Amino acid sequence: MIVDCHTQFMDALAVGAAAPLPAAVQAQAARHFEAVNPVDRAIVLGFKSCYLRSEIPNRYVSEYVRRYSTKLIGFAGIDPTEPDWRAELTAAHEELGLKGVTVSPALQDFHPTDSRAMRFYGECARRHMPVLFQQNVRFAGAKMEFARPLLLDEVAREFPDLRLVVAHLGYPWVDETLVLLAKHANVFADIAGLLRQPWMSYNALLSASGFGVMEKLLFGSDFPYRSPAACIETLYSLNQLSQGTSLLSIPREQLRGIVERDALALLGIDSPMTSAQRAASPRMLGEYE
Repeated sequence: MIVDCHTQFMDALAVGAAAPLPAAVQAQAARHFEAVNPVDRAIVLGFKSCYLRSEIPNRYVSEYVRRYSTKLIGFAGIDPTEPDWRAELTAAHEELGLKGVTVSPALQDFHPTDSRAMRFYGECARRHMPVLFQQNVRFAGAKMEFARPLLLDEVAREFPDLRLVVAHLGYPWVDETLVLLAKHANVFADIAGLLRQPWMSYNALLSASGFGVMEKLLFGSDFPYRSPAACIETLYSLNQLSQGTSLLSIPREQLRGIVERDALALLGIDSPMTSAQRAASPRMLGEYE
């Protein structure tokens, strides 16, 4: 099974506080669905930042993934700094059927162990909803001091059963991420975004191999910035960088393991919705006025 665990059907940082028009949402959803055709399952990430006044509405994510529930899984975008985050999380999980949560301390302006955030993680743990930490530190408004993977060590210690995913292998702090992966059983990382830079990817994955944590890495394309097909092709070609040199190569079976890893099982995500659940779902994207 090939699972792309890091996609968005809209560019989160290009979306403003006002919800995009339904026609635009449909067009972007169609482009996303075409791109993820080569993979078996794809996680679609929501996003919300009061700090940046930006949002991909959870209802749009839910309506899209419900339409293709045998292929797509939705993660809610929740901002732990918002006073009514608990109500939003409840609605996302119980009403919209979203399976996990996306947060970004750097893009939401909070320290990862802020007391509000810790209460939020506790509720996610109670609901068995994995939490994916977006990095996006190259964005002008990002607060890099809140993106350090080492800051998640306390979170993982406090909530050992909560499954955490560090996006982009924690770039630019890859070594900190590798230590987290080795230390905590339920901390994982995706490789989304890295494959746009093959030399950096080669070195990062070679380090992960040497550190013995390749089985903790999840495939992610970072769509809409890059397609799953292009990322898989780049991943399998990384060892070309070492050909004809004294550089080590990354075992091909380990690269294949990233591509074919069952990320859903590792993250504790259950099976697709039944037809009865789909029938009870809200209206589809095209029906919004």
